Amino acid sequence: MEFKPLVFSGVQPTGNLHLGNYLGAIQRFVALQDSHDCLYCVVDMHAITVWQDPADLKRQIREVTAAFIASGIDPTKHIVFNQSQVSGHAELAWVFNCVARLGWLNRMTQFKEKAGKDREAASVGLYAYPSLMAADILLYRATHVPVGEDQKQHLELTRDIAQKFNNDFGTSIAANGLGEAFFPLPEPLIGGPAARVMSLRDGAKKMSKSDPSDLSRINLTDEADLIASKIRKAKTDPEPLPSEAEGLKGRPEAENLVGIYAALGAVPKEDVLTQFGGGQFSTFKAALVDLAVAKLGPIGAEMQRLVAEPDHIDAILRDGAARARVLAEATMANVRDIVGFVR
Repeated sequence: MEFKPLVFSGVQPTGNLHLGNYLGAIQRFVALQDSHDCLYCVVDMHAITVWQDPADLKRQIREVTAAFIASGIDPTKHIVFNQSQVSGHAELAWVFNCVARLGWLNRMTQFKEKAGKDREAASVGLYAYPSLMAADILLYRATHVPVGEDQKQHLELTRDIAQKFNNDFGTSIAANGLGEAFFPLPEPLIGGPAARVMSLRDGAKKMSKSDPSDLSRINLTDEADLIASKIRKAKTDPEPLPSEAEGLKGRPEAENLVGIYAALGAVPKEDVLTQFGGGQFSTFKAALVDLAVAKLGPIGAEMQRLVAEPDHIDAILRDGAARARVLAEATMANVRDIVGFVR
């Protein structure tokens, strides 16, 4: 069965958006606008799987929305909204809780990492998070999802849930005139050259908002002078930059900085090494500072301007949610019929 191509992706509003979020997700969202119809969601219901201060949560929802708009996502051509304004996410997640199997959820590595040693104290929401993620995507019958390495397992589960729903309710789907399968099996759109941005202080660790050192990351709201200072202080090694990619093996900090330059400049890593190979890190870092400030400075400034206008951001989210609700309700009307609910 043919499904209309549609991209869905979401970003959690949990504060301190940084360069890793931008290069790993938001920059790609901007590029996908030219080739696909897109829904970009601030997944605030996922955020509360661990406790959030309500005032902080509101601020962070608006901040992520501001980052989308400041980076170049067009909320008039595509749909930008926050998840909690569309009740279909929660309703479909419950249906999928009844389709997914405990064994599937028990295999989810991200729950084990986030729950830590005291799993008994984790929320049921954190455990059932993948069912909600599947609902986020399939509520719009999205066909493609841009994902990083850490989300591939969740997308595979989404495909398993879609397949099981289609199989379990195959007779009912056909009886309702909805063809052989109701949900698509969404495909991953795997990231480009710097989908995985590492800490500026430790090339073996992912750049993270939870790292206690602010020097480990470049926040999207950092001023130009702070961006420059963090890059100059970024950990390197004593060797000059290699001229070929093979020479980056075993040099995680060098590889990270080259990857960041390549992604910000939209050039292959090989081109960066051709230009800077054999030279000292100080020369390369100076060029990286110029590039990062030129690319990120305007985004940070526009984010700060937008965040200062919460009514404007809220209007964008309301409009997006109203348009998302039309698509979601069409899906849920069919799901209720397929499952056998009376309406």
